[in-house]
Amino acid sequence: MAKRRLGRGLDGMLPTAPAAPEEPRRSSGGHEAPIEDVHPNRDQPRSRFDDAALDELAASIRELGILEPILVRARSQGGYEIVAGERRWRAAQRAGLHRVPVFVRELGTAEAFEAALVENLQREDLNPIETARAFARLVEEHGHTQESVAQRVGKDRSTIANALRLLKLPDSILEFVEAGQLSEGHGRALLGASSTAAMKRLAAKAIKDGWSVRETERRVRADARGEKVKDAPAKSPNVRDLEQRLTRSLGTPVTVTDAKGKGKLVVSYSSYDELDRLLAQLL
Repeated sequence: MAKRRLGRGLDGMLPTAPAAPEEPRRSSGGHEAPIEDVHPNRDQPRSRFDDAALDELAASIRELGILEPILVRARSQGGYEIVAGERRWRAAQRAGLHRVPVFVRELGTAEAFEAALVENLQREDLNPIETARAFARLVEEHGHTQESVAQRVGKDRSTIANALRLLKLPDSILEFVEAGQLSEGHGRALLGASSTAAMKRLAAKAIKDGWSVRETERRVRADARGEKVKDAPAKSPNVRDLEQRLTRSLGTPVTVTDAKGKGKLVVSYSSYDELDRLLAQLL
């Protein structure tokens, strides 16, 4: 399955003007700056960084260095603000680097935020809630419509609308989706619940019993009609542990059905983009 490009990508969004003469010194790897002069962006769309993954990247950086420079813009108070590449910067700190390669670009606040969002989407670094919040900021703070956001990031308008709907979930369920305990599809299914209390109750059951998105939709409909649904037999601790490990490893809910050593494994996905990611990871 061919990987689809996200809009124009970073190259199409960022100015091509060369760096000013006063930028940091040049080395064989490009421009470099002292690591303490490079600062994270408070508007970074990504808020979660996996410690284990950072440790792996830091180990790679110790061996090979940073192969792709960090995109930054100058700060009025001095130093540089990261536009794209905060994960590399964090790993470089763990690796004990004193200087990091950077590309300096003149970007306004809106341009920098859009560039950071596109870079994260291209790398599939954002979870569904981080993506939804970034889309909401483009609409609420930067004057975009859902149509213009879709055009900017190369996605269908329905994808943007569905992402924004997730933000109507209670904070506790948003945390479940961010942590990968529930998928984006589970979140949308829970929006059909009759009340916030019902959403929370059904979300807890979906996690505990490993419901698929389709099963969650069925349970939400039945609950809204006041119908009782017979629970499936409880899963063994080994099966639940396997589901949790697969869910963490793949970053999407995985359901395992087992009966005397035979059964099936269901990997859930909520969009073609997520399916592309899973296929690339599994094949």
